Amino acid sequence: MPIGSLLRLAGESLAEALWPTRCVGCDMPGELLCEECRAGLPWVEQRLACPVCGAPFGFLTCTECDGAWPVRATVAALGFRGAPARMVTCLKDAHELRLAPVVAAAMLTALEEASAWPAADGLARFDLRATDGVCFVPATASAYARRGFDHMELVARELCAASGLALADVLVRRSARDQRELGREGRASNLAGSMSATEDLAGASLLLIDDVATTGASLGEAARVLLARGAASVTACVLARVW
Repeated sequence: MPIGSLLRLAGESLAEALWPTRCVGCDMPGELLCEECRAGLPWVEQRLACPVCGAPFGFLTCTECDGAWPVRATVAALGFRGAPARMVTCLKDAHELRLAPVVAAAMLTALEEASAWPAADGLARFDLRATDGVCFVPATASAYARRGFDHMELVARELCAASGLALADVLVRRSARDQRELGREGRASNLAGSMSATEDLAGASLLLIDDVATTGASLGEAARVLLARGAASVTACVLARVW
């Protein structure tokens, strides 16, 4: 085995001995997400979800959106509570980067299930073969500087590696007020004009990913920008949906 590989393994073994892996759901040592917490994940049943905003149980009548989101469909993998909420926090704020492939796998699982159900336009909510690339809602420059990475870029790269889709790293974002402090209208106005696309996207069918959807303001602004630069359609996927 090469010396570099041996040193890496030794470093990982030492780190595990000093700071053992703990479950992000229950804090028990052993795994990033233990078997019990995996079994208890609040998966969104796609056949019952709103095809527009991804809210659970909104297929017939959605109380969370008016059907006017710019994305053609939204797929949410999990409800935003318990382990999923802690997964997001641990990935982006606690620097547990090993969660990126876990998040990507959860999103791909939801996308596969959603491919069997129609969007508002009558087509499948997600079609891998009809998708040209994966975009992600980017972090602001200040958030990137504070963390040293963009957590959704890491997830997007893992998702692309697992699905075979191309990464379309085309969105940039200026600083804006923290969305968590704002209501529905405030979130939308806060993000208006905050993103731009660096490339011409003429005719592209894109999958846009983010960690959490609440009011859809971030997804909506990103989709608006992508469509303005020529994208033919934008389908959204998030790890978790607040409702």
